[in-house]
Amino acid sequence: MMRAANWVIVPSIGGIAVLAVNALLLRPPEGEQSSPDAFMPTRESEARAPNVAPPGMVWIPGGEFSMGADVAPDVSDALTMQATADARPVHRVFVDGFFMDATEVTNEQFAAFVDSTGYVTLAERTPHAEDFPGVPPEALVAGSAVFAPPAAPVSLHDALQWWAYVPGASWRHPLGPSSSIEGKEREPVVHVAYEDALAYAQWAGKRLPTEAEWEFAARGGLTGKLFPWGDEFAPGRWMSNTHQGHFPDHDAAADSFAGIGPVAQFPPNGYGLHDVSGNVWEWVSDWYRADYYAELAATGGVARNPPGPRTSYDPDEPGVPKRVHRGGSFLCTDEYCARYRLGTRGKGDVGTSTNHLGFRTVVRNGK
Repeated sequence: MMRAANWVIVPSIGGIAVLAVNALLLRPPEGEQSSPDAFMPTRESEARAPNVAPPGMVWIPGGEFSMGADVAPDVSDALTMQATADARPVHRVFVDGFFMDATEVTNEQFAAFVDSTGYVTLAERTPHAEDFPGVPPEALVAGSAVFAPPAAPVSLHDALQWWAYVPGASWRHPLGPSSSIEGKEREPVVHVAYEDALAYAQWAGKRLPTEAEWEFAARGGLTGKLFPWGDEFAPGRWMSNTHQGHFPDHDAAADSFAGIGPVAQFPPNGYGLHDVSGNVWEWVSDWYRADYYAELAATGGVARNPPGPRTSYDPDEPGVPKRVHRGGSFLCTDEYCARYRLGTRGKGDVGTSTNHLGFRTVVRNGK
């Protein structure tokens, strides 16, 4: 079985089709409401960067902050995911300083890695018959999941109507074999599974960020804000590449982009990071567990450089190993998925790839 972040993809005689959708929201306990004291001030470390920032990276000072998403008392539409239970409770975390890519890794950067190493991504490899018992050989074709907007409005409770497994889709061919990244060198690389992102990071002498590092960096020194720039989604201008118009059938492109846009087209946050809200989701190194924040909060102290849980557990799909996604994508909209908001979390099977999922890297003291 192949999977794409939140969608199960099962080989069939006619190819590989999206067949099931995970549960979208874990509802807050009955009667629980937002606490105005949930977020305590961010306290940045005073330590300066140990050296000059590597090309394309910025210094993140580290420090202590409140991590997670508070509960909005008026959330009534589960589809918007404005306050998912796996992002609660808000808890205190400390991270050491590190350098982080100012943007998501681009097609140009990933191409340099592939040219240097000959690396072949998971989406480009033909599935092995032993991994898919009972599936006809002709159905085992390399490919990946691609957003395919329907021609007219559809029920938002059935994501099968706007996702398709496309044979031949890969980082080189993001919409299928007839598409290309020519002229899109500055767009984020997509169709990368977790192992692909890890391989690039290791080649570059870097690593994937932990979830705590990613959120500290994305907040840009602000405390408890909804977005990397504050609480207002569009304060006089568009601040990120998300979905406008009617989801999923019409992207009005009011932010100038229908689909993925080049990196760094919107203002950076307080640390100089672009696109930590919208454009494409980003892999982080943590295994996903819905109860991990509760586990950290139960210690009653400040978690220092938390590496994430030792194992993965998603109650929606027990037994499927998943890593955390962060930041949302060009498909985010309050109509359906508001996880472009700071503190909220995504998740995905480590063996999946889609055309709205990429990554960025970090390095700390040479690690």
